[in-house]
Amino acid sequence: MNMKILITGSNGMLGHDLTKVLEDRHDLILTTSKTLDITDREHVLEFIVENKPDLVINSAAYTNVDGCEENQDMAYAVNGEGVRNLAIACKEIDSPLVHISTDYIFNGENTRPWVEDDEIGPISVYGKSKLQGEEAILEILDKYFIIRTAWLYGLNGGNFPKTMLELAKNHSEITVVYDEVGTPTYTPDLAQGISELIETDCYGTYHLTNSGSCSWCEFARYIFEIADVDVKVIPVTAAEFARPAPRPHYSVLENRNWIKNGFEPLRDYKEAIKEYVELIK
Repeated sequence: MNMKILITGSNGMLGHDLTKVLEDRHDLILTTSKTLDITDREHVLEFIVENKPDLVINSAAYTNVDGCEENQDMAYAVNGEGVRNLAIACKEIDSPLVHISTDYIFNGENTRPWVEDDEIGPISVYGKSKLQGEEAILEILDKYFIIRTAWLYGLNGGNFPKTMLELAKNHSEITVVYDEVGTPTYTPDLAQGISELIETDCYGTYHLTNSGSCSWCEFARYIFEIADVDVKVIPVTAAEFARPAPRPHYSVLENRNWIKNGFEPLRDYKEAIKEYVELIK
């Protein structure tokens, strides 16, 4: 089914892969913060009403977690108000909105994977601003896909595996946090999942990540193992590795609604990272 799809943040890591996955089957309107500033309500409304997309995918966000603590106004403007603006415009033309959200809307105090309707309680400005975006969608739209994902990495943009491999060039040992557990998610896999979801009208909130889970420390060790890099990984606690924003300790997301609606689980994170390391070596 050919659709006219508007993608915000098309030059970002996920936006880049969404473009690759969708461009053969759909007509894409690609925007960046320069061509469509989602915090400008009037322009957003004007632009969307004029272009009349069949679907809007919002992959624009202020994702610098520590930066959000220091630039709170910007965090809420982009991750909260910006999403509200898109929802208002989508409502105007009766177009569904796909919105990318995060594991950071949970407090991280869990011993089992989080399901979609678990109690939310963000502990950082980033998480709170992203939750504000989700709430705006629920308030305004009936036709939406909220996709919470986690620990993203891909070819286009800075990310954890890339940073680790860069550090390993000049360091024989690297300290990595061991008391934060989640699921590394490869943006091409996520983009592929989104492309399947938008062919349906199974609206609602979804958790969508690669399968399996690990700590950052385990992930780093695995990256070095498959890249055949000899570096010692020293485990530290999040408290020792002090950063401005608190992170959830446990943010594995169970992809319950995804599976329930008959979609295939995304492959194991270990398979995905192997592919990535091969590509960037």
